[in-house]
Amino acid sequence: MTTRSPARGAICIVSPGNLASNPRVLKEADALHEAGYAVTAIACDYTEALRGFDDEIAASVGWKVVRVPRSASERPIGLLAGAVAKLAGTHIPVALAARAYGGPVAALARAARGVPADLYVGHYVAGLAAAGQAARRRGAMLGFDAEDLHTGEGTALQIGLVQTIERVLLPGCRHVTAAAPLIGKAYRARYGVEPTAVLNVFPLAMAPAEPVCTGQGVFRAYWFSQTVGLDRGLQAFIRAMARTTMRVTLDIRGSNRWGHGDSLMELARELGVADSVRLLPMAAPQEMVRLAADYDVGLSLETDVSENRRVCLTNKIFTYLLAGVPVLLSNTPAQDALAPELGAAARVVSLADPAGIAAVLDRLAAPDERSAAREMAWRLGRERYNWDVEKKVLLSSVERAFANRRVAA
Repeated sequence: MTTRSPARGAICIVSPGNLASNPRVLKEADALHEAGYAVTAIACDYTEALRGFDDEIAASVGWKVVRVPRSASERPIGLLAGAVAKLAGTHIPVALAARAYGGPVAALARAARGVPADLYVGHYVAGLAAAGQAARRRGAMLGFDAEDLHTGEGTALQIGLVQTIERVLLPGCRHVTAAAPLIGKAYRARYGVEPTAVLNVFPLAMAPAEPVCTGQGVFRAYWFSQTVGLDRGLQAFIRAMARTTMRVTLDIRGSNRWGHGDSLMELARELGVADSVRLLPMAAPQEMVRLAADYDVGLSLETDVSENRRVCLTNKIFTYLLAGVPVLLSNTPAQDALAPELGAAARVVSLADPAGIAAVLDRLAAPDERSAAREMAWRLGRERYNWDVEKKVLLSSVERAFANRRVAA
């Protein structure tokens, strides 16, 4: 790790996930470090499958990494405290609401309080609560990155606890970003804050040097995530595969820890397409763009299982574009709004219509359409949807926070 003078100020990023599970934290820390800030990232160290990836990241970055264990004592304190929190609303302490909600708040807060900083930036609910404690203790600025709409998922009790935490802390934030425009709009409506949209894009350095030619034969589709799930639209796609006129294959990358990959393979067998579906192991975050480049289409098939899913734009979309791969989007409000900006590089489908998905795939597999879609994806990845462009938005927001603080002082 290199040492950097905090000439522009010191920033502490607080996240409850492993480093390797949150590329958004890595990009944020890299950009701020390169811009001259002294950066410390505090993250958890509790997912054994990711520990090796975390070790590699911590050894290679130029900013400071603090990794904290997640203790069994960090579990939610139970229904009684949750019920009290629900009844008391905003009048209960944030610490109690965070404890009832669950997560490694105490461990993160202890670590954050030990890091001198001018700005503490929380990620997720636990990170926000912990960063809030540290900022208050240090008399520093507080920031928040809304990777998701946290009041848009979970039980009514969980949503109430999140609202208690966010309602107290967000109005005092000097720097707020959101991972999608509709997430920012929702936070604006709830709390009157003005989040800056910073998309989940990736550095140009991760992109292949030139477009990958996939040929005009079998049409290859790709989906990835940390964990394979049954609420990600993959069943509808597999049903569509059984209806296409040309052969379509699907590679699914992610942990099969819950056995959901096995369920998807069973569905593929029932439909007679098992020989066209493969389960692939997890891979390092920095390899995701390269691994996507060999495919003809990437899948971002978000479902409407929660309000958060309806308004989010996942990093899958921008991974595919940077790899020069067009995207198949389900018709959520956020993805519907993005699709016109992607032009020929995107197709929007309904998960309720496998036959319609099959028809879209057959059209996209035609040589002319396949070529045009890939060319557009390649151009968009280089000209607009990459971190080299998007990090300027993040840095401007941070710079405004520091400038406003100086004016107020």
